[in-house]
Amino acid sequence: MSASARAAERRGPGRGGRAPLEEPQVAVLERRGRFLTAAPIFERGRPLTLKGGGEGAPGDLVLVAPGKRGVRVLRVLGRPDRARDVLEGLMLDRGLRRSFPHRVEQEAEDAAVEPPWTGPRRDLTALPTFTIDPEDARDFDDAISARAEPGGTTRVWIHIADVSAFVRPGGEVEREAARRGTSVYVPGAVEPMLPEALSNRACSLVPGEDRLAVTVELEMEGSDVRSAAFHRSRIRSDARLTYEQVDRLFAGEELADALWSEALAAARGVARALSGRREQRGSLEVDSREPRFDFDGEGHAVGVAFEAQTESHRVIEELMILANEQVASYLADRRAPTLYRVHERPDPQAIDFLVERLASLGVPTPPVPETMSPQQAGALVGEASRLVAAHVRATGRGRAAFTSLVLRSLKQAYYTPKNLGHAGLASPRYCHFTSPIRRYPDLVAHRALLSALGIDETAPRSEALADAGEQSSRTEREALSVERDADDVCLAFLLERRLAEHGREERFDGEVVGLIGAGAFVRFGDEGFEGFLPVRRMREDWWNLNEVGTALVGERSGRELRLGDPVVVEVGRVEAPRGRVDLYAPAGVE
Repeated sequence: MSASARAAERRGPGRGGRAPLEEPQVAVLERRGRFLTAAPIFERGRPLTLKGGGEGAPGDLVLVAPGKRGVRVLRVLGRPDRARDVLEGLMLDRGLRRSFPHRVEQEAEDAAVEPPWTGPRRDLTALPTFTIDPEDARDFDDAISARAEPGGTTRVWIHIADVSAFVRPGGEVEREAARRGTSVYVPGAVEPMLPEALSNRACSLVPGEDRLAVTVELEMEGSDVRSAAFHRSRIRSDARLTYEQVDRLFAGEELADALWSEALAAARGVARALSGRREQRGSLEVDSREPRFDFDGEGHAVGVAFEAQTESHRVIEELMILANEQVASYLADRRAPTLYRVHERPDPQAIDFLVERLASLGVPTPPVPETMSPQQAGALVGEASRLVAAHVRATGRGRAAFTSLVLRSLKQAYYTPKNLGHAGLASPRYCHFTSPIRRYPDLVAHRALLSALGIDETAPRSEALADAGEQSSRTEREALSVERDADDVCLAFLLERRLAEHGREERFDGEVVGLIGAGAFVRFGDEGFEGFLPVRRMREDWWNLNEVGTALVGERSGRELRLGDPVVVEVGRVEAPRGRVDLYAPAGVE
């Protein structure tokens, strides 16, 4: 679904219809007669007449706000035809601050020089240690050590940045981190949860530098945990590896450094065993691909690549899940107050409807009992996700559409002090612990663990956890909305560039990825563009959405346009700053 469609769903009364202006808004300056006006860029609305002065000239992208003498320009952001400038505007328009108050920055700088907690630590700097992250990562939360042990077991150390040693309850950084809840990542920019002095420097597990960590030490026999221990530690990463590099190592296309090659091999073996166990438990299989955009020196989007989930990603994912499960189990056994990451079992009716929808599309489905318990529903959706993934691999179509059907049948994950399990991972006890640089609930879990171990006094206050969970869940949803809309904006700018180079008459092969009564959402082109094809622009017939929402059916012809079906489209209109693309089918629907 495009940014404009998502915005329409959540907008309600809308900022665009509100007057006078009540809060900062991003707009483009325009000259109208004797007056300079500000036309909202992200939502439709009447231009605002500037009366309070400020900088800027016609054509500038600006942040405006109400002042004593009327609307005034707060800041010139750049130009509306530059993707980077529009992304900056999008973040500001959504309420992100794009900077920290001076008192927060100062406290972070002081803590980076001298951490408030300076107690004893286990020295693990001699262990061969490595990180695996995307090429453009700047904050490194986690590092791995591993080795094969006599007797066939494997010892794994999962090192997580000890943010709790730097961020103490009651401080300025703590309050700001709790308010933000999470870091927000958009192409080429980030709104961090913590100031740079901590997120990119003191807490980041960069190679070649001693860093403070909380380490989960596990002795593994296959996928079984034979023993678990937790330490406050000091580590030193020997290598900063990327996912692409590790995949080349696994494929034998590149030689690993002897210093950490054995550790990587041992970690790979544990991850494979864990993956097999998770599949047996009935966890979901979801094929997701994240876009990574390239920009030129002027801030224009010039390219995109989609990063698939490869074995290198799965190694880190499995080990992080393992650490999260072990911490959650330790805290649950001791009834220590913390925040759990909860994903409740789906409603049986939702899974019954999912199976009906998949079957209507010719996708293999698991058998459904006449009466279904929530536990059976959880197992069924896991099996359905694996059948969908296999069908997509076999047919080469429907990855986005069919996967979306599975995900929409599930309940939304959230944070709560109640341990209700994680159905998507088939895990009875689960928390977020492995990313405290960028997620507030992970910092809460660190404090809970260290307090339960008796090595720090900063236990989370149980009476405050429900509100903290709601706040973190809300900021997570808001961050995801900004990130998805930012991707749509970049893709729309790339599409404009493509049309300028190849002509607006270019036809694209696409695939239907979503349907509503008014039309079809289509993903098209090698770049993964997405746009909306209204039924009023689909020639030769009148189209209606079927009962299960998986096909548009022609009234006269009886033909169907189904989720996952191929379609040829041309681009009608592109509103890049809004991430909106309108399509039409020039030769009808094939």
